[in-house]
Amino acid sequence: MEVTGLTLGDYDVPAQLVQAGDALRMTELAERAYSWRSGMTRRVDRIVEAGLVSRAEADADGRGVVVPLTDLGVSRFKETAPIHIRRVAQHFVGPLDDQELAVVEGAMKNVTRNCTFGLRPQGD
Repeated sequence: MEVTGLTLGDYDVPAQLVQAGDALRMTELAERAYSWRSGMTRRVDRIVEAGLVSRAEADADGRGVVVPLTDLGVSRFKETAPIHIRRVAQHFVGPLDDQELAVVEGAMKNVTRNCTFGLRPQGD
């Protein structure tokens, strides 16, 4: 557990929902977080229990599940985001010198150039 009380995986759920700007279907949330749906279901169960997200039926026929942030989830995300970002920087960027950072930056530009990270490309 992080100082925030959220594991990095649990933190990723509200982060994905904030990035999406709204609720996501469970399958889309799992895809964006690079998780199996069954693993995401267990993760969301924990986060629902904490009151950070809720579950709602996606379709009129009740065949889908969407996960929206609660008001508590939004405020908790705002509170924890700087802490998580600082910890990621501390563990993954902090140990690198300027030359190593330049190599990583160049590599990441190549990797992310055509990567949507689960988002639909602009114009689609």
